[in-house]
Amino acid sequence: MCLVLFQKGFNFSQDGPGNRLVIHLQGCNLQCPWCANPEGMESRLEKCRGVDHFKRWSVEVGELLKEAVDCRPMYFSGGGVTVTGGEPTMQFEPLKEFLRGLKAVGINTAMETNATSPRLPELFQHIDFLMTDLKHYDSKKHCEATGSGNETVIRNIKAAVESGKRIAIRIPLINGFNASDSDISGFTDFLSGLDKELFTVEFLRYHEFGKDKWAKCGLEYKIENGFVSADTVNAFIKAFETEGIKIVRT
Repeated sequence: MCLVLFQKGFNFSQDGPGNRLVIHLQGCNLQCPWCANPEGMESRLEKCRGVDHFKRWSVEVGELLKEAVDCRPMYFSGGGVTVTGGEPTMQFEPLKEFLRGLKAVGINTAMETNATSPRLPELFQHIDFLMTDLKHYDSKKHCEATGSGNETVIRNIKAAVESGKRIAIRIPLINGFNASDSDISGFTDFLSGLDKELFTVEFLRYHEFGKDKWAKCGLEYKIENGFVSADTVNAFIKAFETEGIKIVRT
């Protein structure tokens, strides 16, 4: 089996603990207008194909495992391998084989996911550190922005916590989408019902790091005034901590 990649490299502490080999897998089932990696969306790929900066390639799972093992000296400070995207579960079977292989040789595994795959719980046993998006608590608003509802996301986050899996929940704060005062209570109403010892929350302030990529792909970047203030972020942090929810500050 093969995995299809569009980016690969090392990063320290931003994609899981320690120094990590970060593997970006091609394909995503969502269409988030703020996406920093539009070339990772399969539907965008044809438009991006002619741009030299963007490429994708196939790698046999066994070959990628060998590379991961050869890189073992680089996994310092508790590092390992992180699989992200796009959305990695779009390549579910080879992904599962890859994660299983990493665990078999004792390499720390992490995965970043939008948590929309109904099969995500199958991977829990092969993942040491799980990072999941929670873009919105309201399924209708989630669907309007991304093209898909959030029912499976909510179900998977609950399943991860109930299984005892420690997860990092990431909330991208975007003005006009999920960063109002009423959104604070929407998020906390859901998260307060979970075991607070088993998850953390990190707020990701809106940025435009991927905006140039959209232009290079010949795509229209439609987010306007998506930035949120430090005061807004602090209001979210204060409210979440009041509810006993652990916040990761970055």
